[in-house]
Amino acid sequence: MSGDRPSPLVIERILRDREGIWQQIVAERDLNALTGRMLTSSAIALACYGAVLGFFHSPLMALTSALKLPLLFLVTLAICLPTLYLFNLVFGARLSVRQSLALVMVAITVTSMLAVAFAPISLFFLITANDYGFFKLLNVAILTLSALVGLRFLTGGMQVLNDHGLLAPEAAKATVNEQVTAPAPVQAVPAAVPAGATPVAAPVAVPAAATPVAVPAGAAVAESTSNGAVTTAPAPVPGQPAGASFPPGYGPQRPWDGRPVRRAEPTQRPASMTLLYIWILLFGFVGTQLAWTLRPFFGDPGQDFAFFRSIDGNFYAEILRTIANL
Repeated sequence: MSGDRPSPLVIERILRDREGIWQQIVAERDLNALTGRMLTSSAIALACYGAVLGFFHSPLMALTSALKLPLLFLVTLAICLPTLYLFNLVFGARLSVRQSLALVMVAITVTSMLAVAFAPISLFFLITANDYGFFKLLNVAILTLSALVGLRFLTGGMQVLNDHGLLAPEAAKATVNEQVTAPAPVQAVPAAVPAGATPVAAPVAVPAAATPVAVPAGAAVAESTSNGAVTTAPAPVPGQPAGASFPPGYGPQRPWDGRPVRRAEPTQRPASMTLLYIWILLFGFVGTQLAWTLRPFFGDPGQDFAFFRSIDGNFYAEILRTIANL
């Protein structure tokens, strides 16, 4: 499946042709249409899952949760996206706003679709185990797992952009310039001394390209004897004792010029990738606090219906309190 023939379901294309998605984001090709499809799919999936959450209390709570859960993700994105974009600009990345938005929308789409895939399981426990604390912890775990998988897609997409030089373009450009402008290695070759002349003490430095062509191992070389006869003998292999025989096709493992092989230095992680993990933590904190502000999503059966609750306590204290009550 190629990027030119998209799947009717955007999540299917993301999962089956993720390389095509990354390449489309790199090339900034039809990003508006792609982002629009992901936004629509995510909103529908989150609305369906929100309805399952609200059904624990009442049909009216199911309706409000179906509205508030997509709002939770989209408002969190609107709050945190400028930070991600400015982080990349500060450290020299060349990501546009559309590319940043498309990357984050891939993560949200995967999260929402995975959450709605868990909806039948959540509905099953809603019917068979009608316990408010257990149902709340179950769905928090489902949303956390789905978010972790979605964010894993985000880091994978950023890594692809890094491979294309969009996260650290200056470092990649400097490396290319060093390779292009690096001087040719110079090898010291003794100068030829005519017969009867005084030898020259210092060798003459000439470019390595001007040195005599190396003779492959095992090739016949001419040798002149004292009586003028010319004989042939195999050329010695560097690093091997003289007179040793080698099978056909044998090649030495080190360069013919005797220079050591330079090992490739590990590439450093660009600052944009490090800041991405910081941004993910920020996204999580903003999302959980916003979820606490927009509650209720489940609806405590011991309380009357309310579109919002008063802001007291915090999300993490409520989770610990629910675990303790179990």
